Order: sequence, then C-alpha cells, then structure tokens
Amino acid sequence: MKKNILVRGATGFIGNYVIKQLLINNEFGIIATSRNKEHALKQDWFNNVKYVEYDLNDKKDNLFDYFNKPDLLIHLAWEGLPNYDSEIHIEKNLINHYTFIKSLINDGLKEINCIGTCFEYGLQNGCLSEDLSTIPNTTYGLAKDSLRKFLEDLNKKKIFEYKWIRLFYMYGKGQASNSLLSLVEQSIKNNDAQFNMSQGEQLRDYLPIEDIAKYIIMISLQNKINGIINCASGKPISIRSLVESYLKEKKSHIELNLGYYDYAKYEPIAFWANIKKLNTIKNNEC
Repeated sequence: MKKNILVRGATGFIGNYVIKQLLINNEFGIIATSRNKEHALKQDWFNNVKYVEYDLNDKKDNLFDYFNKPDLLIHLAWEGLPNYDSEIHIEKNLINHYTFIKSLINDGLKEINCIGTCFEYGLQNGCLSEDLSTIPNTTYGLAKDSLRKFLEDLNKKKIFEYKWIRLFYMYGKGQASNSLLSLVEQSIKNNDAQFNMSQGEQLRDYLPIEDIAKYIIMISLQNKINGIINCASGKPISIRSLVESYLKEKKSHIELNLGYYDYAKYEPIAFWANIKKLNTIKNNEC
C-alpha cells in the first residue's frame, strides 16, 4: 500500500522539485496543496497528483480528513520572502503555520517534516551543527525558530514524529528572479559588460535544488534520525567563486564589478553546515 504524502507549498520553487522527485518512482500517493489552484493547474505534475486547494485562513472541521488522512506532511510553504525583516513572519506566518500543523496533529497526523532555515543560527560563523544554540537576528529567522520551538513543546503533549529540515542556500531553474544566480543569468541575457556584486569573499553553503529536493524526501521518509537536520553540502564556497564558476559554465566573459554592494548586515561573513546527520541518512546507516 502506497504511503500518502501531503506536500504543503506544492507550487513554490522547492515544492515543484519535491513533487517531481516523488513522482519519479511512482511509489507514493501525493496530495499536493497550495492556496491557488489556478497556479497549480499550470504545473506539469498536476494530473499526476491529488490536488487539494487550501488557504491557511480557511477553517475546516477536520484538516486530517480534508486532506484524505495523509501518512506524513512535508511542510514547505512560507510567505513574505525574500524580505527577511518583514513583520509578516512574526505577525502572520508564525501563528498561521503553527495553527495549521497543530490542527493536523490534533486531528490524527502522526508524522511531520518542516522546513527550517540557516537564518535561525543568526550571525554565528564557521561550521554550524544542529546542537548549536539558535540566535536569530531577523524576523524571518526568529519566526522559523519559534515555530520549531512551538512544535517541540507540542511534541511533549502529543505523540508524533517530527523532522526540522534546516536549509542553507540553493540554486536552480525557476528560482526567484532576484536570487544571485538568477541575476547573473539575466545579466548574461542582457549582454552586460559587467555584473555588479559585493567583494564576494563571504563563504556560503550551496546545493542545486535537485539535490535539496532529493534530500528533503530522504530525510522525511526515515524515522531513525529526528529533530533538527541540516540539509546542505557541508562545503563552503565563496560567492565570488560561485559566480565565476557559473559564468565559466555559461561561457560568458562578463567582468565582475567587485565591491559595488556592501555585505549584507543580517548574514555572517562565513558559515556552512555540519552535515553528519544528513550523511548518516544518505549512507543508509540509520
């Protein structure tokens, strides 16, 4: 019997890749949900899943029944990005998403997998492991960190399995137009002579979106390692090197105008993930 997986945020950048990855082997029943069916209808996976439209402002008597009693939830949705300091993260998202997940658990869901963020670590530098204290310095990071703590507290009262999948950085086709490599791609298409950027010395942890989707599913389908799990490459790369590699791959000779922008104040200069837990899962040791 197929395991039924509810994917919340199905039409988003990550959601599209997660659903496509789930469909590859046809091993799962997929229940995709988002707040806009018209947007979902445009996705090439639409006819291969059970789609259930749902807005977090809607009120249902039993969400577990409404979504056809899924075996597990992969919760990807989050509004208001990339504005990391918007009040929407605290005043709307935190309560809405917690209420949604809590309602599903109260109604019968036994397994949840939620997306966290490296922004929960705040301005801490170096290799970041899951046992570090969180010190978020943005409203986005604070809201995500608070949601995790709310769920941990709920887990003391309700029996359910949960994984908190903490993402770092990603890239790939379909990413937001204001993301780094999307801006580089647009500059190439515009035949620009220069690409304006920071000095590019900051170290980050990047993965292609295809790998992100694969690891999210891999983490979600196992139950030996629960709680917080970093989902990243574990390998730091400078922003400058990342851009230069992308330009080389695209055979572009755009000159980098380094130092045009200051470094972002909400990010540390150098950080990447400790992925010991992820490697254990990948190696099937759990």
